[in-house]
Amino acid sequence: MKLQEIKNIDIAGKKVFIRCDFNVPVDEYQNITDDRRIKSALNTIRYCIDNDCAIIIASHFGRPKNGYEEKYSLKPVKQRLKTLLQMESIKLAPSIVCEETLKMASELQNGEIMFLENMRFEEGETKNDPELSKKLASMADIYINDAFGVSHRAHASVEGIASHFDINHKAAGFLLAKEIKFFYHIIEEPKRPFVSIVGGSKVSGKLEALYNLVPKVDKIIIGGGMAFTFLKALGHEVGNSLVEDDLIPEALKIMEEAKTLGVKFYLPVDVIAAEAFDSESFAKAVTSQEIPKGWMGLDIGPASALLFSQALEDAHTILWNGPMGVYEMDKFAKGSTKLSHAVASSYATTVVGGGDTADLVRRTGDEEEMTFISTGGGASLELIEGKVLPGVKALIIEE
Repeated sequence: MKLQEIKNIDIAGKKVFIRCDFNVPVDEYQNITDDRRIKSALNTIRYCIDNDCAIIIASHFGRPKNGYEEKYSLKPVKQRLKTLLQMESIKLAPSIVCEETLKMASELQNGEIMFLENMRFEEGETKNDPELSKKLASMADIYINDAFGVSHRAHASVEGIASHFDINHKAAGFLLAKEIKFFYHIIEEPKRPFVSIVGGSKVSGKLEALYNLVPKVDKIIIGGGMAFTFLKALGHEVGNSLVEDDLIPEALKIMEEAKTLGVKFYLPVDVIAAEAFDSESFAKAVTSQEIPKGWMGLDIGPASALLFSQALEDAHTILWNGPMGVYEMDKFAKGSTKLSHAVASSYATTVVGGGDTADLVRRTGDEEEMTFISTGGGASLELIEGKVLPGVKALIIEE
């Protein structure tokens, strides 16, 4: 797959529409608490500034339901970007594609930046409305997608707009290109042994990823709530732990395929079980075969953390998606924390995908030790599943 990249097209002096992912966390006063996604887009934006472009920036933010909602306005993001770029002014359009916005876009001068409001204030954004896509495209000469986090969405500002530009007038920004290249290289040409760690709550959300990974890895480690479906499939007593009974046959099939291919398959040997899903609930370590009736497993236990860490010792590539337990509660975060430290201290190429996993390694202080942390959860998962993302497909150069 050959991806068209911003560095390979002529953007000098052009009007450029950049789709970013500025869906950043804010506190109750609308103060941005983590601006990493904004900083991640700076290379692409500065490249356009250096090429004397007029720049139109679009993003979504949160999940507004009824048009404009002040709490979902991109005003705080615009202010943070202005500070980071050290610019005196960044224009903010009053709406997405109203007449005034289109006029502002047409009058935008080289070196100026115009911010569109939250794309999801427009109902047609998530519906990939052709008319909205056409109006967005009319604002610019060049379209750049630098929003990996939403590139798995067939939305108007992600996929629809791209159809209005030929391959020499649209491209991936630096962040998107880096993400795509990294994941494809890791999955298709990994240095071995290749170990995949898959966690999170449900098997259903990662079933396709597991089917795609098993033939490609040397070891696979399963943790989090999804592990209990596999444990129950083996006949273990799992109490009230999260189990998707309808997927037990699929769990057995995945384990059987791993066995046939000689892939080492790791499940928790012990868990931290509690009487209730509550940080105040009494909890204790038990073997994964002896979870008390009525109790639930909420983290991997110390023996599992040690076993999983030892399984990583000879790894040359580690791909991690999903925590090992309810890491948001300190009582059930120890397993995930220990594994994070083990991944960070390994000599392998380490790739972290998924919002929860990225949040976890930041909490544990291991962020700087990871080789690569993806900015997109759903998008990275679909890449692991072997899919071509809608927002990326439009940027592929036909050979």
